[in-house]
Amino acid sequence: MTDTPARLLGLLSLLQTPREWPGSELADRLGVSPRTIRRDIDRLRELGYPVEASRGSAGGYRLVAGTAMPPLVLDDEEAVAIAVGLRTATGQSISGIEEASVRALAKLEQVLPARLRRRVGTIGTATVAVPATGPVVDPAQLTVFAGAIANRETVRFRYRANDGAETRRRAEPLRLVAAGRRWYLVAYDLDRADWRIFRADRVHDAQATGGRVVPRRPPAEDLAAYVLDRLYDLAPTYRAVAVLAEPAAQIAARLGAVAGELTDLGDGRCRWRSHADTLDWLAFRLLGMGCAFTVEEPPELVAHLKTLADRAAAAARG
Repeated sequence: MTDTPARLLGLLSLLQTPREWPGSELADRLGVSPRTIRRDIDRLRELGYPVEASRGSAGGYRLVAGTAMPPLVLDDEEAVAIAVGLRTATGQSISGIEEASVRALAKLEQVLPARLRRRVGTIGTATVAVPATGPVVDPAQLTVFAGAIANRETVRFRYRANDGAETRRRAEPLRLVAAGRRWYLVAYDLDRADWRIFRADRVHDAQATGGRVVPRRPPAEDLAAYVLDRLYDLAPTYRAVAVLAEPAAQIAARLGAVAGELTDLGDGRCRWRSHADTLDWLAFRLLGMGCAFTVEEPPELVAHLKTLADRAAAAARG
Protein backbone atom coordinates (compact mmCIF):
# COMPACT_ATOMS: atom_id res chain seq x y z
CA MET A 1 0.00 0.00 0.00
CA THR A 2 1.94 3.00 -1.31
CA ASP A 3 -0.69 5.71 -0.67
CA THR A 4 0.45 7.16 2.68
CA PRO A 5 -2.92 8.67 3.81
CA ALA A 6 -4.77 5.46 2.91
CA ARG A 7 -2.10 3.38 4.64
CA LEU A 8 -2.35 5.49 7.81
CA LEU A 9 -6.12 5.07 7.87
CA GLY A 10 -5.71 1.33 7.39
CA LEU A 11 -3.16 1.19 10.20
CA LEU A 12 -5.42 3.23 12.48
CA SER A 13 -8.35 0.96 11.74
CA LEU A 14 -6.31 -2.07 12.82
CA LEU A 15 -5.01 -0.39 15.97
CA GLN A 16 -8.54 0.54 17.05
CA THR A 17 -9.23 -3.16 17.50
CA PRO A 18 -8.65 -3.85 21.24
CA ARG A 19 -5.55 -6.03 21.00
CA GLU A 20 -1.78 -5.72 20.71
CA TRP A 21 -0.42 -5.95 17.16
CA PRO A 22 3.12 -7.20 16.45
CA GLY A 23 4.89 -4.89 14.01
CA SER A 24 5.53 -7.79 11.62
CA GLU A 25 1.80 -8.60 11.48
CA LEU A 26 0.91 -4.97 10.78
CA ALA A 27 3.51 -4.90 8.03
CA ASP A 28 2.07 -8.07 6.45
CA ARG A 29 -1.48 -6.72 6.65
CA LEU A 30 -0.58 -3.46 4.95
CA GLY A 31 2.03 -4.85 2.55
CA VAL A 32 4.90 -2.68 3.74
CA SER A 33 8.14 -3.11 5.68
CA PRO A 34 8.41 -3.05 9.50
CA ARG A 35 10.45 0.14 9.11
CA THR A 36 7.52 1.81 7.31
CA ILE A 37 5.22 0.71 10.12
CA ARG A 38 7.51 2.35 12.68
CA ARG A 39 7.46 5.61 10.70
CA ASP A 40 3.68 5.47 10.37
CA ILE A 41 3.32 4.89 14.11
CA ASP A 42 5.37 8.04 14.70
CA ARG A 43 3.07 9.97 12.31
CA LEU A 44 -0.03 8.80 14.21
CA ARG A 45 1.53 9.92 17.49
CA GLU A 46 2.22 13.35 15.98
CA LEU A 47 -1.48 13.54 15.04
CA GLY A 48 -2.45 12.90 18.66
CA TYR A 49 -3.17 9.17 18.61
CA PRO A 50 -1.68 7.59 21.77
CA VAL A 51 -0.01 4.46 20.37
CA GLU A 52 1.87 2.44 22.98
CA ALA A 53 4.74 0.10 22.09
CA SER A 54 6.02 -2.85 24.11
CA ARG A 55 9.39 -4.46 23.57
CA GLY A 56 10.45 -8.08 23.41
CA SER A 57 9.55 -11.08 21.28
CA ALA A 58 5.89 -10.81 22.33
CA GLY A 59 5.79 -7.03 22.04
CA GLY A 60 3.82 -4.90 19.66
CA TYR A 61 1.64 -1.81 19.28
CA ARG A 62 -1.72 -0.91 20.70
CA LEU A 63 -3.90 2.19 20.91
CA VAL A 64 -4.42 3.35 24.50
CA ALA A 65 -6.56 5.98 26.17
CA GLY A 66 -5.25 9.52 25.80
CA THR A 67 -6.23 12.98 26.98
CA ALA A 68 -8.63 13.55 24.07
CA MET A 69 -10.77 11.31 21.91
CA PRO A 70 -9.28 11.11 18.39
CA PRO A 71 -11.48 10.49 15.33
CA LEU A 72 -12.59 6.91 14.80
CA VAL A 73 -12.09 5.05 11.55
CA LEU A 74 -15.06 2.85 10.67
CA ASP A 75 -15.83 0.78 7.61
CA ASP A 76 -19.33 0.82 6.10
CA GLU A 77 -20.67 -2.18 8.03
CA GLU A 78 -19.28 -0.91 11.34
CA ALA A 79 -20.83 2.54 10.82
CA VAL A 80 -24.26 1.06 10.04
CA ALA A 81 -24.03 -1.32 13.01
CA ILE A 82 -23.22 1.53 15.40
CA ALA A 83 -26.00 3.74 14.04
CA VAL A 84 -28.59 0.96 14.39
CA GLY A 85 -27.29 0.17 17.86
CA LEU A 86 -27.65 3.80 18.93
CA ARG A 87 -31.22 3.89 17.65
CA THR A 88 -32.01 0.78 19.68
CA ALA A 89 -30.27 2.13 22.79
CA THR A 90 -32.72 5.04 23.02
CA GLY A 91 -35.28 2.62 24.48
CA GLN A 92 -33.07 0.60 26.78
CA SER A 93 -32.97 0.34 30.58
CA ILE A 94 -29.68 2.15 31.21
CA SER A 95 -30.20 5.43 33.05
CA GLY A 96 -29.36 8.51 30.98
CA ILE A 97 -28.32 6.59 27.89
CA GLU A 98 -31.33 7.69 25.83
CA GLU A 99 -30.29 11.35 25.48
CA ALA A 100 -26.61 10.45 24.98
CA SER A 101 -27.57 7.93 22.29
CA VAL A 102 -29.63 10.52 20.43
CA ARG A 103 -26.75 13.03 20.51
CA ALA A 104 -24.23 10.45 19.32
CA LEU A 105 -26.57 9.25 16.57
CA ALA A 106 -27.09 12.82 15.33
CA LYS A 107 -23.32 13.33 15.10
CA LEU A 108 -22.77 10.03 13.32
CA GLU A 109 -25.57 10.50 10.78
CA GLN A 110 -24.27 13.98 9.96
CA VAL A 111 -21.01 12.52 8.61
CA LEU A 112 -22.36 9.29 7.11
CA PRO A 113 -22.21 9.07 3.32
CA ALA A 114 -25.62 9.33 1.63
CA ARG A 115 -25.68 5.63 0.76
CA LEU A 116 -25.19 4.66 4.42
CA ARG A 117 -27.71 7.24 5.69
CA ARG A 118 -30.30 5.63 3.43
CA ARG A 119 -29.52 2.18 4.87
CA VAL A 120 -29.77 3.41 8.45
CA GLY A 121 -32.93 5.38 7.65
CA THR A 122 -34.58 2.36 6.04
CA ILE A 123 -33.94 0.24 9.11
CA GLY A 124 -35.12 3.03 11.39
CA THR A 125 -38.43 3.58 9.60
CA ALA A 126 -39.14 -0.15 9.47
CA THR A 127 -38.61 -0.82 13.19
CA VAL A 128 -40.18 0.35 16.43
CA ALA A 129 -38.40 0.04 19.77
CA VAL A 130 -40.55 -0.71 22.83
CA PRO A 131 -39.40 1.57 25.68
CA ALA A 132 -37.94 -0.28 28.64
CA THR A 133 -40.24 -0.49 31.67
CA GLY A 134 -37.98 -2.36 34.07
CA PRO A 135 -35.47 -1.02 36.60
CA VAL A 136 -32.82 1.32 35.22
CA VAL A 137 -29.08 0.73 35.52
CA ASP A 138 -26.42 3.33 36.25
CA PRO A 139 -24.13 3.24 33.19
CA ALA A 140 -21.16 4.12 35.41
CA GLN A 141 -21.52 0.77 37.17
CA LEU A 142 -21.60 -1.10 33.85
CA THR A 143 -18.52 0.81 32.72
CA VAL A 144 -16.60 -0.18 35.85
CA PHE A 145 -17.50 -3.84 35.42
CA ALA A 146 -16.77 -3.86 31.69
CA GLY A 147 -13.36 -2.28 32.29
CA ALA A 148 -12.53 -4.70 35.08
CA ILE A 149 -13.52 -7.66 32.90
CA ALA A 150 -11.32 -6.43 30.05
CA ASN A 151 -8.38 -5.72 32.39
CA ARG A 152 -8.92 -8.85 34.52
CA GLU A 153 -9.23 -6.89 37.74
CA THR A 154 -11.19 -7.62 40.88
CA VAL A 155 -13.98 -5.25 41.94
CA ARG A 156 -15.71 -4.22 45.13
CA PHE A 157 -19.22 -2.82 45.43
CA ARG A 158 -22.27 -2.50 47.62
CA TYR A 159 -25.16 -4.82 46.74
CA ARG A 160 -28.81 -4.58 47.77
CA ALA A 161 -30.54 -7.97 48.03
CA ASN A 162 -34.20 -8.68 47.24
CA ASP A 163 -35.18 -8.17 50.89
CA GLY A 164 -33.46 -4.78 51.01
CA ALA A 165 -30.43 -5.92 53.00
CA GLU A 166 -27.19 -4.33 51.79
CA THR A 167 -23.79 -6.03 51.82
CA ARG A 168 -20.29 -5.21 50.61
CA ARG A 169 -18.89 -7.60 48.00
CA ARG A 170 -15.47 -8.40 46.57
CA ALA A 171 -15.64 -10.28 43.31
CA GLU A 172 -13.86 -11.32 40.14
CA PRO A 173 -16.16 -10.21 37.28
CA LEU A 174 -16.50 -12.59 34.36
CA ARG A 175 -19.25 -11.25 32.05
CA LEU A 176 -22.16 -8.84 31.84
CA VAL A 177 -25.34 -10.50 30.58
CA ALA A 178 -28.38 -8.59 29.28
CA ALA A 179 -31.51 -10.68 29.84
CA GLY A 180 -34.92 -9.23 29.07
CA ARG A 181 -35.09 -5.74 30.59
CA ARG A 182 -32.31 -6.33 33.13
CA TRP A 183 -28.51 -6.51 33.26
CA TYR A 184 -26.68 -9.12 35.31
CA LEU A 185 -23.06 -9.52 36.38
CA VAL A 186 -21.66 -13.04 36.51
CA ALA A 187 -18.77 -12.95 38.99
CA TYR A 188 -16.82 -15.12 41.42
CA ASP A 189 -17.64 -13.89 44.95
CA LEU A 190 -14.34 -13.94 46.85
CA ASP A 191 -15.94 -13.86 50.32
CA ARG A 192 -18.35 -16.70 49.55
CA ALA A 193 -15.91 -18.68 47.37
CA ASP A 194 -18.53 -19.38 44.71
CA TRP A 195 -20.00 -18.01 41.49
CA ARG A 196 -22.80 -15.49 41.90
CA ILE A 197 -25.20 -13.54 39.67
CA PHE A 198 -25.77 -9.89 40.62
CA ARG A 199 -28.50 -7.63 39.28
CA ALA A 200 -26.74 -4.54 37.97
CA ASP A 201 -29.57 -2.18 39.04
CA ARG A 202 -28.92 -3.20 42.67
CA VAL A 203 -25.20 -2.37 42.55
CA HIS A 204 -23.75 0.83 44.05
CA ASP A 205 -20.26 2.29 44.42
CA ALA A 206 -18.57 -0.23 42.13
CA GLN A 207 -14.79 0.20 41.96
CA ALA A 208 -11.95 -1.71 40.36
CA THR A 209 -9.36 -2.62 42.98
CA GLY A 210 -6.35 -3.19 40.74
CA GLY A 211 -6.03 -6.73 42.08
CA ARG A 212 -5.49 -9.36 39.41
CA VAL A 213 -8.17 -11.95 38.68
CA VAL A 214 -7.17 -15.57 39.27
CA PRO A 215 -7.93 -17.68 36.16
CA ARG A 216 -10.92 -19.89 36.99
CA ARG A 217 -13.06 -22.31 35.09
CA PRO A 218 -16.33 -20.51 34.15
CA PRO A 219 -19.53 -21.89 35.71
CA ALA A 220 -20.83 -22.71 32.20
CA GLU A 221 -19.82 -22.40 28.57
CA ASP A 222 -23.03 -20.56 27.65
CA LEU A 223 -23.27 -17.82 30.27
CA ALA A 224 -26.54 -16.41 28.90
CA ALA A 225 -28.21 -19.82 29.32
CA TYR A 226 -26.57 -20.15 32.76
CA VAL A 227 -28.10 -16.85 33.93
CA LEU A 228 -31.56 -17.75 32.62
CA ASP A 229 -31.44 -21.20 34.23
CA ARG A 230 -30.43 -19.74 37.58
CA LEU A 231 -33.16 -17.11 37.40
CA TYR A 232 -35.76 -19.80 36.70
CA ASP A 233 -34.45 -21.81 39.65
CA LEU A 234 -34.69 -18.83 42.00
CA ALA A 235 -38.13 -17.67 40.85
CA PRO A 236 -41.37 -19.39 41.88
CA THR A 237 -41.96 -21.50 38.78
CA TYR A 238 -44.94 -23.57 37.72
CA ARG A 239 -44.27 -26.38 35.27
CA ALA A 240 -47.28 -27.25 33.19
CA VAL A 241 -48.15 -30.33 31.12
CA ALA A 242 -51.24 -30.35 28.93
CA VAL A 243 -52.61 -32.44 26.06
CA LEU A 244 -53.86 -30.30 23.18
CA ALA A 245 -56.39 -31.44 20.60
CA GLU A 246 -54.31 -30.36 17.59
CA PRO A 247 -51.10 -31.59 15.91
CA ALA A 248 -47.77 -30.31 17.25
CA ALA A 249 -46.88 -28.54 14.00
CA GLN A 250 -49.98 -26.33 14.15
CA ILE A 251 -49.46 -25.49 17.82
CA ALA A 252 -45.78 -24.66 17.23
CA ALA A 253 -46.74 -22.22 14.47
CA ARG A 254 -49.09 -20.39 16.85
CA LEU A 255 -46.70 -20.27 19.78
CA GLY A 256 -43.67 -19.10 17.78
CA ALA A 257 -40.57 -18.44 19.90
CA VAL A 258 -42.30 -19.45 23.16
CA ALA A 259 -43.38 -22.87 21.97
CA GLY A 260 -42.05 -24.74 25.00
CA GLU A 261 -41.66 -28.49 24.46
CA LEU A 262 -44.14 -30.16 22.10
CA THR A 263 -44.52 -33.91 21.56
CA ASP A 264 -46.78 -35.18 18.79
CA LEU A 265 -49.09 -37.94 20.08
CA GLY A 266 -50.77 -38.81 16.79
CA ASP A 267 -54.54 -38.72 16.22
CA GLY A 268 -54.30 -34.94 15.86
CA ARG A 269 -53.08 -34.42 19.44
CA CYS A 270 -49.86 -33.26 21.10
CA ARG A 271 -48.46 -32.86 24.60
CA TRP A 272 -47.24 -29.40 25.63
CA ARG A 273 -44.72 -28.81 28.42
CA SER A 274 -43.85 -25.30 29.57
CA HIS A 275 -43.07 -23.28 32.68
CA ALA A 276 -43.75 -19.77 33.95
CA ASP A 277 -43.63 -17.80 37.17
CA THR A 278 -47.40 -17.19 37.21
CA LEU A 279 -50.47 -19.36 36.75
CA ASP A 280 -52.11 -16.52 34.84
CA TRP A 281 -49.53 -16.72 32.05
CA LEU A 282 -50.00 -20.48 31.66
CA ALA A 283 -53.79 -20.20 31.75
CA PHE A 284 -53.94 -17.40 29.19
CA ARG A 285 -51.49 -19.25 26.97
CA LEU A 286 -53.62 -22.38 27.02
CA LEU A 287 -56.86 -20.47 26.46
CA GLY A 288 -55.25 -18.66 23.55
CA MET A 289 -54.39 -21.91 21.75
CA GLY A 290 -57.82 -21.99 20.14
CA CYS A 291 -58.34 -25.70 20.72
CA ALA A 292 -59.58 -28.12 23.35
CA PHE A 293 -57.05 -29.19 25.98
CA THR A 294 -56.66 -31.26 29.14
CA VAL A 295 -54.28 -30.17 31.89
CA GLU A 296 -52.28 -33.05 33.35
CA GLU A 297 -50.30 -30.96 35.86
CA PRO A 298 -50.00 -29.00 38.07
CA PRO A 299 -53.26 -29.20 40.06
CA GLU A 300 -52.92 -25.49 40.89
CA LEU A 301 -53.36 -24.67 37.20
CA VAL A 302 -56.54 -26.77 37.00
CA ALA A 303 -57.96 -24.89 40.01
CA HIS A 304 -56.96 -21.55 38.52
CA LEU A 305 -58.68 -22.36 35.22
CA LYS A 306 -61.87 -23.24 37.12
CA THR A 307 -61.73 -19.87 38.89
CA LEU A 308 -61.32 -18.08 35.57
CA ALA A 309 -64.19 -20.09 34.10
CA ASP A 310 -66.46 -19.06 36.99
CA ARG A 311 -65.55 -15.42 36.51
CA ALA A 312 -66.19 -15.63 32.76
CA ALA A 313 -69.55 -17.36 33.33
CA ALA A 314 -70.61 -14.69 35.84
CA ALA A 315 -69.65 -11.94 33.41
CA ALA A 316 -71.59 -13.62 30.61
CA ARG A 317 -74.74 -13.78 32.75
CA GLY A 318 -74.43 -10.05 33.32
